[in-house]
Amino acid sequence: MIARGALIKPWLPTEIKERRNWDISSTCRLDILKDFVQFGLEHWGSDQQGVNSTRRFLLEWLSFLYRYVPLGLIENIATHPQEMNKRPPPNMFGRDDLETLMMSSNAKDWIKISEILLGKAPDDFAFEPKHKANSFAKQANVKV
Repeated sequence: MIARGALIKPWLPTEIKERRNWDISSTCRLDILKDFVQFGLEHWGSDQQGVNSTRRFLLEWLSFLYRYVPLGLIENIATHPQEMNKRPPPNMFGRDDLETLMMSSNAKDWIKISEILLGKAPDDFAFEPKHKANSFAKQANVKV
């Protein structure tokens, strides 16, 4: 279960080790994504094929990461703890624009995040999450 939780909160091992809840900012989360992209480009290469592979894996991960609701936005952590299978309400806004973008369940917004990190996606680029969760049924084969 820790591995599943780490898909949504990659800093979960740190929280367990330090026995604390960590209210991580959107810029810190973006730094984690930058590291992921850097590792992807080192592994697959920085040519167009490597960028496309990195983008696809990043988007798959973002399809899990959006479920994270920052602690600062939860009204009472004692009575409403974070739960892994809960998703942010559709009308929830973050503390800044980046945080709101990261909480979006729309695959087009995930592509925007990938464009922040990897540059513009190709015109013919399409993304559909592989895990086919119910929440993605309406967004199948999203094109930018």
